[in-house]
Amino acid sequence: MATSSVSKGCFVFKPNFKKRKNSVAIEDYFNKEKNESEDSKLRFETYRLVWQQVKSETERLQEELNKNLFDSLIEFLQKSHSGFQKNSKDWGCQIKLREIPTAALVLGVNVTDHDLTLRSLTEALQNNVTPYVASLQARDCPDVKHLLQKLVSQLMDCCIDVESKEEESVQITQKNTHCSMDSLSSWYMNVTQKTDPKMPGKKRTSSQRQSPPVVLILKDMESFTTKVLQDFINISSQHLHEFPLILIVGIATSPIVIHRLLPHAVSSLLCIELFQSLSCKEHLTTVFDKLLLTTQFPFKLNEKVLQILTNIFLYHDFSIQNFIKGLQLSLLEHFYSQPLSVLCCNLPEAKRRIHFLSDNQCENIRRLPSFRRYVEKQAAEKQVALLTNERFLKEETRSLLENLHVYHTNYFLVLRCLHQFTSSLPKYPLGRQIRELYCTCLEKNIWKSEEYASALQLLRMLAKDELMTILQKCLNVFKSSSEKQLGSTAKRIEDFLAQFQSLDAEAKEEEDTSGSQSKGLQKTDLYHLQKSLLEMKELRRTSKKPTKFEVLREQVVNFMDFLVREHLRPPETQPLHEAVYCGAAHALREHLNAAPRMALHTALNNPYYYLKNEALKSEEGCIPNVAPDICIAYKLHLECSRLINLVDWSEAFATVVTAAEKMDANSVTSEEKNEIIHLQCSVY
Repeated sequence: MATSSVSKGCFVFKPNFKKRKNSVAIEDYFNKEKNESEDSKLRFETYRLVWQQVKSETERLQEELNKNLFDSLIEFLQKSHSGFQKNSKDWGCQIKLREIPTAALVLGVNVTDHDLTLRSLTEALQNNVTPYVASLQARDCPDVKHLLQKLVSQLMDCCIDVESKEEESVQITQKNTHCSMDSLSSWYMNVTQKTDPKMPGKKRTSSQRQSPPVVLILKDMESFTTKVLQDFINISSQHLHEFPLILIVGIATSPIVIHRLLPHAVSSLLCIELFQSLSCKEHLTTVFDKLLLTTQFPFKLNEKVLQILTNIFLYHDFSIQNFIKGLQLSLLEHFYSQPLSVLCCNLPEAKRRIHFLSDNQCENIRRLPSFRRYVEKQAAEKQVALLTNERFLKEETRSLLENLHVYHTNYFLVLRCLHQFTSSLPKYPLGRQIRELYCTCLEKNIWKSEEYASALQLLRMLAKDELMTILQKCLNVFKSSSEKQLGSTAKRIEDFLAQFQSLDAEAKEEEDTSGSQSKGLQKTDLYHLQKSLLEMKELRRTSKKPTKFEVLREQVVNFMDFLVREHLRPPETQPLHEAVYCGAAHALREHLNAAPRMALHTALNNPYYYLKNEALKSEEGCIPNVAPDICIAYKLHLECSRLINLVDWSEAFATVVTAAEKMDANSVTSEEKNEIIHLQCSVY
């Protein structure tokens, strides 16, 4: 099953099902080489546990963020369907009964997240409104015929009472009938009017259970053709009295697209109500807040990895699902490449694992750059103990992990507090979103930046009401935390609030009396007049006494500056931060940032990079004769790409391939090979 050349033809090798290879355990892939690490299985189990926690939290966040939207949609559907069942003879109601209730759901440009949102919406509607929910895409509906076929096929799978054999027979017969709105209407009447006489005690609490509406979700309305939508809406409006249809249209751009696709005669048949989903940027902020800016999960991202994931989100797809996948990939890469990631778990479990660290793992701790910097700052005796005594090293590692946990707790509390101070400043010198502030704090000492100095200047100009509102928000941040490391900070903020409240709100600033006496009028020139005015201005500035409010405001700003300098140091300053922070930015960029041209060049210039065949290894500048012929031709082309000569190129190619033929006893004859080579070169 081997071929001497890839480009000679397309070969199909059918798998032999009789010979099944033994499946390799997933955790074995954590070993780059055999028997390299003795804790690969434990690292894989830890990765799986952490990822399951992150995944469950992500799903819970998704449900919470969609709850208000889904509740509003369900209320709209129930209210719209109740109008069908009143059977009022009022002229206005009769006109409204000819309009199709339509929910215009603006989902945003993050198209990759729409499927998940609409899937969750379908489940919510089936559980609360109606079992008859169908979802259609534009690619499956090139015309009305295919649209009705898809609608019928999906609705036939829905049944109110699955145990009823009569309804099952109705479904089977209806599948064989012609797909039209008349057949759908008759099917709906038969299914909804069927009742089980054997169960007289079964009561239906609402009329929706007896005749529930039919909900049709058009996932991507912008992609539907105008004719398909017009014809379907016209047909549906004529059968609305016997087939209660409700539309939900997914819109990625703007609601005005409805009027662009549909003329007024058709759009007037729709009773449209607009619903707006949560912005993808707000969704990202929530993900940051619940997954990354918390001590609930031990895994963290350094500034480069976080910047890559954020840039892909902001400049490529706005997809939360892709962001979560990138987070999963970084989590997997961290546990795969970092031997000490075995300590990336909750603090009690990490302390327990430290006791069972092997000698190799202790050496890995000593090799960490952060730990080496920590050792260099210690006394000589302690340095010797850390480098030679395994037991002392484990005790110190346990203490360092506790300090790292306290560092993260204080870090996130102060970060949220600083965000409350700076998020409302003009021009947002430290960013409007907390993720921007977090990335800046991860990268460097934020108090050394010009943006931070500008923010402090603006904070010294805040009014009393603004400052008290910010302090109250900071107090809520500290009180909401279950940790008590910064309990004195919360007490200090309460003292500041009490002092602000004690100030007289109507007190006026003290007038500056010193130096206010104007000099006697005298005849002078312009130069001396300007000089006198500057002297008076400087005298007022230096002799003016600050008010009580200004003094208290300065104390608040200085206190906030102290917290920032004390607790917002970058993670690189903390020993053992490598165990919990993912720093594989290069590997993550290769996997997530697609570079097709670079990948093709690497594959053609160095096939060993992807094929991992030892025979393809070669020194730089050499062309292995066992390489695929397209790689040989490409490398020969690189030698003189602009001055390429087709004859010389083909002769050089033949020389390299002929060298491979002489080494292969089972190869074809040289004459046949030359014919193939010349044929391939003629194609080039």
